This record gives sequence, structure tokens and C-alpha cells, in this order.
Amino acid sequence: MERADVARWLAEYVEAWRTYDRDRILALFADEVSYRYHPFDDPVVGARALADSWLDDRDAPGSYEAAYEPVAVDGQVAVATGSSTYTRADGSIRAIYDNCFVMRFDDDGRCLEFTEWFVQRPD
Repeated sequence: MERADVARWLAEYVEAWRTYDRDRILALFADEVSYRYHPFDDPVVGARALADSWLDDRDAPGSYEAAYEPVAVDGQVAVATGSSTYTRADGSIRAIYDNCFVMRFDDDGRCLEFTEWFVQRPD
């Protein structure tokens, strides 16, 4: 993976999250993906289980924006940072989370392992 490949994958990740389109979610992840929402959680294993997880716990449409960029890419392993901003119905900011993703990709550019670290920004 090159830096541009990871940046493209991250943009597609945000779009899959924004649309909650099952096919977009499945296209991002290897069939045998191991995905951790938090570093010490048991992983969600398998792309279909992961898509179900995303679809079962949706954020309200238009209630968030996110942007992530790769900071390190070494072969098939990448680290990205960015933020997710959640807003109220009136447009005011409800919360901002700073994120760090550690990912490993297969030869087809699909994610095999994904672990997320995040912290809520203080007011």
C-alpha cells in the first residue's frame, strides 16, 4: 500500500459510514477482517458481521463529519489520524473525537485488521 492508496481507502471508509451502504462497507474489508472499535475489545470477525455491526448501531444522518489522513504507511500496515465531529440538530457541536486507526491490508487493498483508538476532545 502507498500513502495515496490509504488516503483513498479512508475517504471510502468515511463514505461507507456516511451512507451505511452494505456493499460499500463490504468492499472495504477482507472477508476475514478482525475489527476492534476499542483496542481492548474482542474483535468483530468477518466482513459480514462487521457490516451488520455498523448497520445495527447507526449514527443519525447528517449528525457527524469525519476526516482521516494516513500518517505512516509501511508495506501493508498503515496508521491514520483524524477527527469525527458530531453536531446537534441546530448545527452546534455536540462532541469532537480525535482518532487513531491502525490497519493492516491484504494484497487487494482490503482491510484485514483494524483497531481504533479515540478520545473525546475537552470542551
